[in-house]
This record gives sequence, structure tokens and C-alpha cells, in this order.
Amino acid sequence: MATTSLHTLPALVLAKLIREGAISSEELVRCHLERIADKNPSLSAFVTVFEDAVKVARRKDRERLRHREALPPFHGVPIGIKDLNVVRFSRTRFGSRGMPSIILPFDDANVRPLRRAGFVILGKLSTSELGAMPVTEPAIHPPTRNPWSLDHTPGGSSGGSGAAVAAGMLPIAQGSDGAGSIRIPSSFCGLYGLKPSRGRVVNQFRFPDRRILYTSGPMARTVTDAAALLDVMAGIDTGRQHWAPPPTRPFSARRASPKRFRIKVVESTGMVPTDPNVLAAVRHTARILERMGHAVEEASLPESDLGEFLPIWQRLIGGIPLMRWRRAQPVTAWLHEGALGLKRAEVDALEDRLINRFAPVFGTADLWLTPTVAVEPPRIGAWAGLQPNDTFAEAAKLAAFTAIVNLVGLPAASIPAGLSPQGLPIGVQLIGDMFREEDVLSVSWDLEEAVAWRQLAPG
Repeated sequence: MATTSLHTLPALVLAKLIREGAISSEELVRCHLERIADKNPSLSAFVTVFEDAVKVARRKDRERLRHREALPPFHGVPIGIKDLNVVRFSRTRFGSRGMPSIILPFDDANVRPLRRAGFVILGKLSTSELGAMPVTEPAIHPPTRNPWSLDHTPGGSSGGSGAAVAAGMLPIAQGSDGAGSIRIPSSFCGLYGLKPSRGRVVNQFRFPDRRILYTSGPMARTVTDAAALLDVMAGIDTGRQHWAPPPTRPFSARRASPKRFRIKVVESTGMVPTDPNVLAAVRHTARILERMGHAVEEASLPESDLGEFLPIWQRLIGGIPLMRWRRAQPVTAWLHEGALGLKRAEVDALEDRLINRFAPVFGTADLWLTPTVAVEPPRIGAWAGLQPNDTFAEAAKLAAFTAIVNLVGLPAASIPAGLSPQGLPIGVQLIGDMFREEDVLSVSWDLEEAVAWRQLAPG
């Protein structure tokens, strides 16, 4: 098979070709390493490329010959890991000059299942500093750029993951999401990205996570790839599941959509006006869902403002250990400073009030459709020169529809919904009920067939 086409194929298709012997893992890894060497200098999606990736791929090829009938689902397929996660014997920098260069002899709890699934890890992917911002412009390397337009951001904080998959440097990637950090870059890069329910995927550091906003999830070009990666990350294949109630069958086992889901559509929020192109994409998606037989109705969500969410985010970022805050970027240092006077009980009470305001409303429908991001991708450096509080206020606009989903803990996906007149991807967000990822995936598959977003790719 010509290597020039390998970087366009879905991850599960590549895994099947390896199992059948049509391609080797080494051939596949070399193809993607060549793609990285070509594209990464302009995109800055990878912060580290692992020198031993080809050697690992050769070992995968030997294992295929010995264990052809019992190979894991992604045997020999390349993947990248966000640089907020620990990969054994590699540096973890958390996107920051202020974080000690940590090299540990083990993988964290998110990376271990990926190794068991057979992946070949090609390297570490860029993130905003400490994952705090929805654009990926840390001080430790040039800004990560969007393959659809190098003048624009791919989003963040999983910006490297989004840019790498969109540019064909990887077939699939791991991301993490604390206020939209999987869904925002998926929207900006034309990908499918899924944030699981709280409790579905074990916390990477095995922290108690009944309150933690962030979780790990898949970013892919197809719903099927994302569902299969969620099976891996949630321990469905291995039986090591986290505390969320297990699904009745694997997420990758496609379910036919019920004849009618009750779907509520929210077009706007008081935090930021919705761009007309984004609004058109949401309305077009709503019409498709209606034609599919779902009960679609307009709705609204309770109002909230940045001041309510800010202390919760300050506590999350400001409490990160080992950080040398004097070396942090201005907006990250500002978040830390704001966290210093916060009392845990008061922030917990604020969080509970917001959850009690929003959770009952989300419970009035099976699914919710919103913009993923209300605006199109900002240009690189759009907030340069602003004061930290103003920078954060601008950043918060990108998370106006995503952050509350993390707070409540619901599953949500960003689904490609076409391109703007400027040729930039637009995503819509589908939010499910607690622990009902299968509902989100079911409708996502139907929309994938209706919209045919895989035909779209960066020029």
C-alpha cells in the first residue's frame, strides 16, 4: 500500500490492515514520522518525538506474527499523548517553564490502558500552560497553529492533539478536558472529540475525582475510532472500569438510534454573542435531527457569569503542585494569585449552587444541542498585550458552552458541522444525560453519515 495514503485512514482501519499483514506497524510509524517531520515545524503540535518509536513498531510486528489471533484493538497504530500526562522515561513539562522537567519510570493511569491497547506512542503533544487556556500558546515553544489556517489557533488546551490529527500526523489522539479542552480544539480542527462523564475514565494521577472538572477522552476523525478509544480508556475491554456505572455493551458496538430522542437546542448564552456562521451550523444540524425523527425544540439554559466560575477554575489551576509560579505566564500566575485567598468550603458551596442550578434543567431532555464554541477560531496572538484578567475574560468566551458541562459532569461531544465562509471548521456540541455516552455516540454516528465530514480536510 502506498504510504502517501496511510495518514488519511482511520485508526481502526489501520489496525485491521496491520492484523491482516497488508501493512506493517513499522511502515505505518515511519509514514507518520515523515509527516511529523514535514508538518510539525509550522504547526508546533508535537513538543517531543520519541526516538524509539520505530523500534517499538518492529516489536509490534514480531508480536503480530506470534499472536495474530489475540492482538489488542489498536495493535501497532500510532498515537500521541498530551504533555499534561506522564509517559514513562519522557519529559513532562505541562506546557510551562515553571514546572520542573519531570522524568518518571512509569506511565500515568491514562497512558497505561493505551499501551495495553497496542498503540505505538510517537511523542508528546502541546498544551497551554498547565492546561489553563483554550488556546495553545505557551512560552516554552512557538504557538501551536491550526492546519486549516496557520494564522489561527487550533484551540486548547489539547491544541497539539487537535492539530496533529487534523494534519494527518496521527490517526487518533488522547486529550483532556477541564472546561472544553477536548471539544474546543475538535471544533476548531474539524474533528470528533468526546468528553466522557465524570467517573467514566480514571483520573490520570488517581486523585479522588467526584468533584474534579477534568477528564481524559478521545479525539479522532471518525465516531467509531473515538468510541473504540473510549472503550480502551474506560477499561471496557480490560475490565478495569472506573466508578461510573458500566454500559450494557462496549461503546464501539453501534446502537440504532431510538425513533425519537427529545433534543433541546440552545443557540445563545449571555457570555458572548453567537457568530452567525456558528448559529447557522447549529440550526442546520437541528433540522437534520428533526428529519431523522427526533423531537427537537428550542430552549435556554440558566444564566451564569464568569465571576461565578472563576473561583472554581482558580482553585483547580492554582492548586497544581511543584509549580514555580514566578516563572509562569501572566494569566496563569494571575489565576494562582486569585486562588491564594480562597477557602475550600466556600468554593465547594459555589460549585454545588451552580450544579443545582443547571443539573435539573439538563435532566429535562435526552440530549442538548449547542454550539461547541460561539465564535470562530481566534487568530494567533489575538490577546497579546491584554492584562491577565482581560485575557482570561476573552478566553472564557470560547468555553461559554462547554465549561458548565464539566461542572455538572455530563458526557458531551463536539461534532463537525461544516466550514465557515473563511474555510474554518465549525463544531456543534451534543450533550447527553449522566453516564449516557451511548446516546451521544448513537446520534453522532447518524450525523456523521448525514454530514459526511470526513470528506473535509485541511488544504
